[in-house]
Amino acid sequence: MFTDLNIPGMLLGYVCLLFALSVHEAAHGAISNRCGDPSARLLGRVSLNPLAHIDPIGTVVMPLLMMVSGYPFLFGWAKPVPFNPRNLRNMRRDPVFIALAGPIANLLLATLFVFASRFVTTLFHEGLQSNVPILLAAFLQGMIAINLVLAAFNLIPVPPLDGHHVLYYFMPESGQRALEQIGPFGILIAIMVARPLFKHLYPLFERVFEFAGFA
Repeated sequence: MFTDLNIPGMLLGYVCLLFALSVHEAAHGAISNRCGDPSARLLGRVSLNPLAHIDPIGTVVMPLLMMVSGYPFLFGWAKPVPFNPRNLRNMRRDPVFIALAGPIANLLLATLFVFASRFVTTLFHEGLQSNVPILLAAFLQGMIAINLVLAAFNLIPVPPLDGHHVLYYFMPESGQRALEQIGPFGILIAIMVARPLFKHLYPLFERVFEFAGFA
């Protein structure tokens, strides 16, 4: 979400982030369960309750620092959803499905709020009120932006982000070992990549917002 330094705007953005992260992680857990591994379900991770998914750094410290510093967008991460590969029906393919479930869920949620925004803006422009109320507009815009940003961020192909499971599937063993060695530095690499990535994606985001009625 593109941040605003006023307190209500920051809090609303954070609420949007918590909900989007919860949907993302619950989707991982649900697909893992469908692929044969109930670990996430048994741990209560197939849930929209943010408390089940909070990571102290990724869900609390990082987003709050971004909001306070006026970072141009807001993102974060939650605790990884665990799965046991031995329980999966296909140990090589199913981790890709589990990984993609989170970003796809965010894209679907963004799409839902795009059409909700078009409906609301059309409704208000037809005479109920001259403009959509500020907090409602901020919520709708925030849900679209946060979910687009989370989907894009998590598809960066470095561990522990979801994109690395997809890349891992297509790499030879030597490449897989090299990718695993990046692990301890993955989040730092992703954060460095995120800013130029979103700079290039910004025109696409603008088109989405225009379609949603935020021209």
